[in-house]
Amino acid sequence: MGYHPGERAAQALAGETERADHLGRSIRDTVPAVAAAFLAQRQLLVVGAADGAGRMWTTVLAGEPGFISVPDERTMSVAAVPHPDDPLHDALGRPTIQVGTLALEPATRRRMRVNGTAHARDLGFVLHAEQVFSNCPKYIQKRDPVRDTPAPLPGPGRWGDELTTVQRLVVGTADTFFLATADREGRADASHRGGNPGFVETLSPTSLRWREFPGNGAYMTLGNLELNPPAGLVFPDWETGDLLLLTGEARTDWQQRSVTFDLTAVVELPGALPLRWSEPQYSPANPPLR
Repeated sequence: MGYHPGERAAQALAGETERADHLGRSIRDTVPAVAAAFLAQRQLLVVGAADGAGRMWTTVLAGEPGFISVPDERTMSVAAVPHPDDPLHDALGRPTIQVGTLALEPATRRRMRVNGTAHARDLGFVLHAEQVFSNCPKYIQKRDPVRDTPAPLPGPGRWGDELTTVQRLVVGTADTFFLATADREGRADASHRGGNPGFVETLSPTSLRWREFPGNGAYMTLGNLELNPPAGLVFPDWETGDLLLLTGEARTDWQQRSVTFDLTAVVELPGALPLRWSEPQYSPANPPLR
């Protein structure tokens, strides 16, 4: 699978072109049997896509093992839909949409990305795979599902155009968020960002910044941002199941190796996730805070 010009530019700016070339040989357009088995046991799936207005959003879907399935090597089926007030609820109901997904197993710090074209179906969607690859376990905080924890019904979404004081606290104490971007053709990608609490800095009610830690060398997220600044973020609350979704634009400071995100809308979704998770064991790869 070839890299697009934005990814090539980001790889060159990071000095990792050779490493990216090596990684590129492992990116495929089919789901191998071992990956299908991994996906079938997952309980979390991050989904990134654009809404009808072209704004990028990221959300998290959850279910019992089996809610993700791979009926054949080119197809992934997802039996879950977002919260009714989630911006991607209606977007994923469209006949065709470009989607980036990330299946995550916090307990073992394993993750896999499957990107492609999705088609709506009852209570979910079917994804035609165009990019399939695994990621390293760096910066994933280890968490285990908490069983027999009552999950309240989801509450109504709360929209705004800037972060409240409480929401700024959520962002500033987070150890994990997920990020959606797309290339110029709208091909979406969903990725993970993690670190010790405080690794995301709230500069103002409408602006965030985080350091970019060394990853797998592909620079797909930063490569997309080189060409196309719209981005969507989601901060999950692992204890309550709340989701905090932000949309806006992001830009990379290559001198500081950081990304600044300016939001244009925010939506808080109480109880959007039916699952609860344990306290984290922080990744040993997390850099110290500056």
